[in-house]
Amino acid sequence: MRIPAHSVCTAIRDDIVSGAFERGSRLTEEQLARRYGVSRVPVREALRTLESEGFVITRRHAGAHVAEPTEQEAADLLDVRALLEPLGAARAAQRRTEAHLKVLRGLVRLGQERARRGQGEDLRSLGSWFHETLAQASGSPALTALLTQLRHKIAWMYTVETPAQPVEAWAEHGAIVDAVARGDAERARTLTALHAERSLVLHRLKRPERPERGRVRASQHVVNTASIRN
Repeated sequence: MRIPAHSVCTAIRDDIVSGAFERGSRLTEEQLARRYGVSRVPVREALRTLESEGFVITRRHAGAHVAEPTEQEAADLLDVRALLEPLGAARAAQRRTEAHLKVLRGLVRLGQERARRGQGEDLRSLGSWFHETLAQASGSPALTALLTQLRHKIAWMYTVETPAQPVEAWAEHGAIVDAVARGDAERARTLTALHAERSLVLHRLKRPERPERGRVRASQHVVNTASIRN
């Protein structure tokens, strides 16, 4: 069974985002192949992809390492998201399908319910799912890919707190969906921009401590082989 590079890439990226691979730590093909139970070929391809995404850097004579983004680079991510998410919402208002609307409305109902109950962990995952679906509803694979990559990198660099008023935050999600459903691109754009601006105060820059530079935690994300045929 040949494991595709994108599955290996996802597993490595998840371990970088979670902190299993600390910033600046070295990533060797042999180490990663052993860790995920794959050959070195998909690992090599995965590292190239992760380098293009900014999660990995390759140093001359030193090989691949987890990137060490600066505070300015982290701040730039939030600025870029503030530009792209409203564009995605406007496109979604023009291109969304009924299937997209059904999922978005369902997520808003769940989010509002969980918000009333104060279930913060559920709200984080539902919020991520909401924004991923909204991006997909834009009908633009390129824009969806950029927003997905931004979400991964923001999760890597920031801790995002639960809003003090989660019910209000999910009311904002509901208003965005209403605008998308009506095909009102400008209102969807405006509401999404305001929502992104209000969420800025919830982001706390991670400052990982590395008493043992390059240490790799034992916990890891597995390579997804569910869709691979023998």
